[in-house]
Amino acid sequence: MKPVFAAVCVIALAASPVWADSKVEIDAKVQEARAELAKHTRAGAELASKAKGVLIFPRVIKAGFGVGGEYGEGALQVGGKTVGYYNIAAASIGLQLGAQARTEVILFMTADALRKFQGSDGWKAGVDGSVALATLGAGGTIDTDTARKPIIGFIFSNKGLMYNLTFEGSKITKLDK
Repeated sequence: MKPVFAAVCVIALAASPVWADSKVEIDAKVQEARAELAKHTRAGAELASKAKGVLIFPRVIKAGFGVGGEYGEGALQVGGKTVGYYNIAAASIGLQLGAQARTEVILFMTADALRKFQGSDGWKAGVDGSVALATLGAGGTIDTDTARKPIIGFIFSNKGLMYNLTFEGSKITKLDK
């Protein structure tokens, strides 16, 4: 029971208004994250420029001690302009200890995928839409099968793209900002 309580506390603290960023802060961090994506992968930046919508969470904090949680705030951009603010949250159970910060970017490549996301009341990755996690091949290219998916995700840190991670189980909710 104590580990579950600890995970709930981590998520609750991260989600509390005291820790919440303003629109201006989120917008600035989103622009930085978009530039970082381009720095890590030119192919990812090209896909982002073709996407119908780009959802960017510049700083997702994941922490755990047996039971873990993650939380981050970000913005959805359509045509390069912010159209809404969102949070991403998830809980996990298993062998884990420590904390990490990462950036998560979700590209909605089709108008239908974007419309379904925007029309949802709390979108859950893997349930409401499958996110194909991008990995880089030779020369920094993205697998052609992944590049054809309606929703493509990138997870990276200041050290580069991160592999063997997933968006599955993450819940994305619109914020009133």
